[in-house]
Amino acid sequence: MGIKYFEDFEVGGEEVIPAEYLVTKDEIIEVAKKWDPQPFHIDEKAAERSGFGGLIASSPHVFAIYAWLGNQLQDRAAALAALGFDELRLPNPVRAGDRLSCTARCIDKRESRSRPDRGIVWSESVVTNQHGEIVLSAKSTAMIAKRPT
Repeated sequence: MGIKYFEDFEVGGEEVIPAEYLVTKDEIIEVAKKWDPQPFHIDEKAAERSGFGGLIASSPHVFAIYAWLGNQLQDRAAALAALGFDELRLPNPVRAGDRLSCTARCIDKRESRSRPDRGIVWSESVVTNQHGEIVLSAKSTAMIAKRPT
């Protein structure tokens, strides 16, 4: 496993994260009980009667899986800070048994104006399930260290 510095990011460059995440029913319920206790996240019978027709993962849960997937890259980014997430979308529900994977693409970058040892990288990520359906998309901004001299 290597480190990917600011200089290594190429605008338009895409990375397929070499990991997937299996979502379980027990985890959906456990996470939702603590962070988002809506009936369609924690009660199977209520979820069946909902517009979703069954138990689904909460948005904080899906975002946490997205964050975990982002840390599974072969070469970890020399990230100094996450600066923000924009256009976060959850167009399809995540269900028990779904296998989630992620692709990230660098959409822009620039050197820091105030700190010569770092830069800013903008990325666009898509998380899909085993059917190729998008379950999360987002644009992110990160501060990335430059390669040490």
